[in-house]
Amino acid sequence: MKFTEKDVSPDIQKNENAIIKRISLVSIIGNSVLSGFKLFAGIFGRSGAMISDAVHSFSDVLTTVIAAVGVKLSKRGADKEHPYGHERLESIASLFLGILLLVTGLAIGYKGLSNIFTGNRVELDIPTPLALAAAVISIVIKEGMYRYTYYYAKLINSPAFMADAWHHRSDALSSVGSLIGIGGAMLGFPVMDPIASVVICLFIFKVSFEIGRDAVSKMLDTSRGEEYENKLREYIISLCPELRVDMLQTRTFGNMVYVDLEIALDGDMKLRDAHEIAENIHEKVENSFGDIKHIMIHINPK
Repeated sequence: MKFTEKDVSPDIQKNENAIIKRISLVSIIGNSVLSGFKLFAGIFGRSGAMISDAVHSFSDVLTTVIAAVGVKLSKRGADKEHPYGHERLESIASLFLGILLLVTGLAIGYKGLSNIFTGNRVELDIPTPLALAAAVISIVIKEGMYRYTYYYAKLINSPAFMADAWHHRSDALSSVGSLIGIGGAMLGFPVMDPIASVVICLFIFKVSFEIGRDAVSKMLDTSRGEEYENKLREYIISLCPELRVDMLQTRTFGNMVYVDLEIALDGDMKLRDAHEIAENIHEKVENSFGDIKHIMIHINPK
């Protein structure tokens, strides 16, 4: 799904804190109720897969709290000790989310494999329709929470809440695994229930890896990529066709971008005129590219 500038109303742009609180509240309440329901259904529905799914949903409550704290801290302005701002705190929050997901996946996978290889009678009881119904309800609710969180994470350009959105999607996918496992167990293959727990574990591993990789990338001054830089270069040249771009580099800083630019202008041009061109480029670029926090411009003679 792609969003254009018209999708972002002025009210939304001015009320990021309200959006953060709204996303957090919906996620925390939704996951708390859902994890409680799935735990109840897993215990009384005799399904280890549904209990694993309940643990996964409860971890969503913790990750949302971490995401909310990370986003709030990253919005703090620059100060004497942090002259470049605090945007990287959001990447740190995302990395912590990825690690938490990994630990959750390991616990669920260990439990599933243990049940498969030990063949414990109690663990391999046939699940009841209650567990099956819980899986269906979870899929619907978690997919809805994913779409809701994803939409607003895009609007406020938040990698931490984007990670939280994908956590919702991973929970929906894990519930699909639960549905298949519970259904298979009810059809006479009780080992399918712990197998579903292992499948859930693999889904969680995949999401935790992607979240962690993205967070680390944003903390290592990674370039925004050739396509982004070419688009930026073309825009700069359109502002002043007579200039030459000698160097253009980008680096990510949390969810923002810093740009280092070297341009060449007529060597006989007055310093005041050259400065005016550079100031115009500086202002237009930062106003037109919402994710660029600052562009540093150096002028060479040609």
